[in-house]
Amino acid sequence: MKEEGFTEKRLQLLSNITGAFRPGILTALMGVSGAGKTTLMDVLCGRKTSGTIEGDIRIGGYPKIQETFARISGYCEQTDIHSPQSTHYCGRITWLRLPSQIDPATRVEFVKEVLETIELDVIKDSLVGIPGLNGLSTEQRKRLTIAVELVANPSIIFMDEPTSGLDARAAAIVMRAVKNVVNTGRTVVCTIHQPSIDIFETFDENRSIDILPPTYRIRASPTDLHSQDM
Repeated sequence: MKEEGFTEKRLQLLSNITGAFRPGILTALMGVSGAGKTTLMDVLCGRKTSGTIEGDIRIGGYPKIQETFARISGYCEQTDIHSPQSTHYCGRITWLRLPSQIDPATRVEFVKEVLETIELDVIKDSLVGIPGLNGLSTEQRKRLTIAVELVANPSIIFMDEPTSGLDARAAAIVMRAVKNVVNTGRTVVCTIHQPSIDIFETFDENRSIDILPPTYRIRASPTDLHSQDM
């Protein structure tokens, strides 16, 4: 290609990004569509396998080691891939990624604790089903996605738009479950797009990605009544 006169054109997606996520704090990563919210989160998680990534990512003040970070972090996709034929309780046992030396009784007890945190314990024997036809509702499936990651006992969880496609009531239920996870002392980071005021106030901190050509910049503030000044 180069011999024929074509030159490589590289597009810079993120620039001047700095910030920190703290334990026990629910952080919103906000921005308009295409601002780079998911791109940033994928970079932080080590999910980007192409392109050039420059900069410094630290965990607890130490340089990030991807192999170690993968064991202490979880990532909740925007869409789920749950098997419609299984109960989500059995599914959690299957997905349980705790060390093999942990005995079955402890595993079951931990799964029970996870389901209580996500508020799915009352329907633990229900079939997952097919979206829109039977089984769990959309918001229950969203919470199930969180539970899948939570059973691995991560210290930090990234969530890609956990309230997308939900009405106000369903979104509030999901965010209440997310807040329960935060209250266990974990670090939780969510991308979110156009949240209602009730959902916005659920977050403790906000990271706003603004499109400022030719680069993207990130600003931070607490989610309080003065957030309109950002």
